[in-house]
Amino acid sequence: MSSMTNDSTSAPLAVAALDVPPRAKPSLYPEQFAARVAGRVKRQLGEQFGLTNFGVNLTTLPPGAASALRHAHTKQDEFIHILLGHPTLITDAGRTRLAPGMCAGFKAGTGDAHCLVNETTVDVVYLEVGDRTAGDDVTYPDDDLAARFVDGAWRFFNKNGEPY
Repeated sequence: MSSMTNDSTSAPLAVAALDVPPRAKPSLYPEQFAARVAGRVKRQLGEQFGLTNFGVNLTTLPPGAASALRHAHTKQDEFIHILLGHPTLITDAGRTRLAPGMCAGFKAGTGDAHCLVNETTVDVVYLEVGDRTAGDDVTYPDDDLAARFVDGAWRFFNKNGEPY
């Protein structure tokens, strides 16, 4: 990995984003939902610098892949910036075709569920940024799934509260 080191910490000063290895576990979803994001590759850029207040991922969606199940956060804001390709953004308002240079933000607490889907024949690459506010809950209106950020990790439940 090509990087410049910061002498005062063990974190690098700068890295080439594509040199950051993909996240080891492709999906945190319970097994029955993980196939829906199969092929998605996340490079956790923020982790390289020891960032703890927010996460930054360089994400690649091959043709047919989705960014996530359609979801909405109660406390965590999210932001995306499209670098390559033309994904479809799906929200409560419907479907919107995005293009390189476009960005979108998802304010916590609105209940407006969202996801990206690559319905094209070429890869989509985008930056995603999200904060790590404790006590966040996530709703998935299209699925029997809910999530809660507990002790630094996501925990998944059926909508009736039973854990997966």
